Amino acid sequence: MTAALQAIVFDFDGVIADSEPLHLHAFQRTLEDEGLELTAADYYTRYLGYDDVGLLQALARDRRLPLSDGQIAGLVAKKGSQLLELLRSGAVLFPGAAEFVRAAAVRVPIAIASGALRHEILEILEAADLAHLFTTIIAAGDTPQCKPSPAPYLLAFERLRQESSLDIEARRCVAIEDSRWGLESAHGAGLRCVGVTTSYPEHELAGAEMVVGGLGELTLAALDRLCSSAVPAHAQRPR
Repeated sequence: MTAALQAIVFDFDGVIADSEPLHLHAFQRTLEDEGLELTAADYYTRYLGYDDVGLLQALARDRRLPLSDGQIAGLVAKKGSQLLELLRSGAVLFPGAAEFVRAAAVRVPIAIASGALRHEILEILEAADLAHLFTTIIAAGDTPQCKPSPAPYLLAFERLRQESSLDIEARRCVAIEDSRWGLESAHGAGLRCVGVTTSYPEHELAGAEMVVGGLGELTLAALDRLCSSAVPAHAQRPR
């Protein structure tokens, strides 16, 4: 284990898996059948940080659509079917992602905190033979609130501590995110934050203490140096 870095929590879509365009396409297919349009600009500007239920709830609020909980559940199921069809069409991991995950898992406990559905995450990870490397996976529905609430990262952090039996400190645990919503969530849980520019440019990743192009550019030595540095004054800690 490196001297300062104690654990890593990855976002999934946009960090490990290049699946955000597939999520958008699946939503577009689903909503098109309902006579609704979701543009790429709207998706990336307003909705990318939500889980599926949260996105549809926000869309309904924004457009004043009278969608019931039952209707939203039906749309989520339909979108999930569309996504699985798209995922099976080819590999979706970012270049260098699998290699970094494997290297990280040798050194420290690793986890996922994502708004994606668990079966979607596991299908991709199992196909890449990566699922067994993660100490815990927090997925959509595992917390009462989704990102940008700190709840997903707080739960991932607590599970890491419990399941690894290590006295992990939040300030020595790194979150890797591709959106400002995810960074806000990780900051609220007191984690150190790295942004990847796979979905947004660097200037839209406010709150990231380090920004890289993707996991293929990241090293454990760089994360160790980050955890050795002082915690920014604006960072919040859970205790």
